[in-house]
Parts: sequence; structure tokens; C-alpha cells
Amino acid sequence: MTEVYVAGAAMTPFGKSAGTVSDLAGAAVRDALADAGVSPAEVQQVFFGNSASGLLQGQEMIRGQVYLAETGLLGAAIVNVENACAASSSAFALACAAVASGQADIALAVGAERLIVPQKVRAFAALASATDLERRPEMRELVWDLALGGSAEPVMPSSSPLMVHYASKGASYLERSGGTVEDFARVVVKSRAAGALNPNAQFRTPTTIDEVLAGRLISAPLHMAMCSPLSDGAAALVVMSERAARSRGRLGLRVRATSIASNNPLAGVTPTQAASTHAYERSGLGPADLDVLEVHDAAAPAELMLIEELGVTPPGTAIKLLRDGETSIGGSIPVNTGGGLLSRGHPIGATGAAQIVEIADQLRGRAGARQVSGARIGLAQNGGGVFYDDEATVTVTILEATGGTS
Repeated sequence: MTEVYVAGAAMTPFGKSAGTVSDLAGAAVRDALADAGVSPAEVQQVFFGNSASGLLQGQEMIRGQVYLAETGLLGAAIVNVENACAASSSAFALACAAVASGQADIALAVGAERLIVPQKVRAFAALASATDLERRPEMRELVWDLALGGSAEPVMPSSSPLMVHYASKGASYLERSGGTVEDFARVVVKSRAAGALNPNAQFRTPTTIDEVLAGRLISAPLHMAMCSPLSDGAAALVVMSERAARSRGRLGLRVRATSIASNNPLAGVTPTQAASTHAYERSGLGPADLDVLEVHDAAAPAELMLIEELGVTPPGTAIKLLRDGETSIGGSIPVNTGGGLLSRGHPIGATGAAQIVEIADQLRGRAGARQVSGARIGLAQNGGGVFYDDEATVTVTILEATGGTS
């Protein structure tokens, strides 16, 4: 097995795009290849992450081949990856595995999505399809009625049905941690402050606790700003074997571990706990070694719960870190320095790759005004879907800045 290095990383601005999925994917791929100093012809394997195009754009089965047709990558092995909101982080893990095993010296992971469509309820229905439709008939009916045209008079939800899930988990978290809804608003305030420093973020205007709490109540205790938005966007990462990276002077950013876990409700641990435990074991690192984190804050409560599940702080104590400013840029363990899903945006098939791009930028010292001083080890946690009472799948990635160039 060879060591794997991240040689190039790029993302498009997130938000509402006038372009197609092909336009978004092409821009991210072009910039990532340029960052790595690689031509399309040199890429041997491509893993393309996308989750909702089947329901929203009607493109199934050969999404990567279609959306990458103008990039010069046709002829390479293109593998399509659909794993809910963890599609592109899963694509990254597969690209790393291909390189580590010797199947390729240079591989590419791409994530691209267009969620902003004229009928917003169709996007909500696409998100609802990331649940267990066999065991949740209300979700099955919603997908059937709104995404597949099964009813002439469908019931129109006012928000993503997944936010009801996050609201329930958030309320339980407040009860056991002794927090208040103001703490969820603090997560948003921190997120917007980081997003204001990120030129690719969807929301770049700072906010206040009072402004967050004045927003529309989606599902108690969640207000509008506590829920990640619908977004368009793409991100891409080039990974190389040690041999290829050494010959090109790209040894500065090593992949220490990738790990994917699905939710097993009988296991006694969450998928984030399972995936992170495996990643820590593989990397020889632990929570205390981390300098910067990206976590899947699809709703504000998730950030607090996930850093506890990652072992960064004991259960019930994430709120204190937040209140003390320790998870802000400049704190002892900055979380979601690019604005997270709440402010950077959440084009689901691109989100995982974008998280890894943010970690890569931090460890390479090119995060600009949001740079974490001295960051050397970074972790990205990306979740996808809902299965039983937790994320259906979780990917954890750990990167290390080595200081090497050749």
C-alpha cells in the first residue's frame, strides 16, 4: 500500500447558479487539476459524487460521464457514487483507496449538485428520498407525490422534512446538556462570521442571536437560519500516490485516514463514533491531535452533537466550548472555518468534497482571513441521509500537512 497525497483542491462558489451541473463540475475539475499541475489525460480514475440529479434533472446512471463530458476526462475510468449527502466524501475515500492499492497513480474525486430548482418542493422531496421509504410511508408518499408526480393535489411541505428530524434531536440535546435555543443561535452567529471571510460561501453577512431567533420557526426549536439552505455547487480533489507526488513536488498534504460507517441501530454507537474510531486507529492520531474540524452541520444542533461524538469534548460540554469561543476561528479547536453547511451552503452531492477542500486549504495555509494559525492536522466529518434515528452513512477524513514538497 502506498501513501496517498492531496495534490489539488478546488470548489466553486456555493449558492444559486445560472449554470448546469456540467458547468459546475467542469469549473471545479478545471481548477483542481490546475492546482495539482495535472492534465486531464493524466487522470486514471474518476469518482463522481452526485445525489439528486435523478429526481431533479432526470439524469440517472451515467451522471459522471455526462457531466464531465467537456472536461477531457472521458476515457478514464469514471465511477458514479451516490451516498446521500456523503456522496463526494465517499468518492474521495474511493479515490484514495484506488491510489493506495496501486490501481492508479492519479485519481480525481468530484462532487456536483444543483438543488435550486423552480419548484422548491421538488428539492424537499429529493431530500426526503434520503430516508427509509420502506419503513416510513409518510416519506414515501411525499417522494411519490412531489418528485414522481404521483398525486394531482400533493401536500406541500413548508421546509425540508429532514429538519423535523434535526429539531427532535436538537430538543433532546438541549434537555440533556442544559443548553438553550440561544446556543443554537450562537452556532449560526459563529457560522456567519466564518462565512463572511469565505468568498465561496452562500451567506456572507454576519448576524446576531436576536436576528436568528427573530427568523421563521421551522420546527421547534429550529429557526430558519439554523437550517442549512438549498444550494448549487461543485468541488474536486486530486489525489496521488507517493511516487507521483514526489516526482511532482506534491508531498505537502498527506491523507492519514479515510473511514466510512453506516448506521447500525444495534451497535450501541453512532455512525460518527464508529467512523471516527476507525479513522483514529488507522491514522495513529486522536481528538487531541486535531487543529481544525469540518462537521456536517445540516442544522445548528448537529455541530454541537458531532464534536462530542468525535471525542473532541465530553458529552454535554460542546456548548461551553461554543460559549467560550473555543470553536471559533482563533479558538483552541476551530470548527467549520469555511462557514459550514449553514453558511457555505449545502449542495448535497458536493458538500463532502467541499469540507475536504476547506481542510486542505487550512493545512496548506491558503485560507486567507479565516486561516487557522499553525494548523497541521484536520478532520472532516460528513454525514448522509437518515436511517433509523441517525445519519445513514458517515465518512471521516483526516489530513496532515507534512511540510514536504518533494
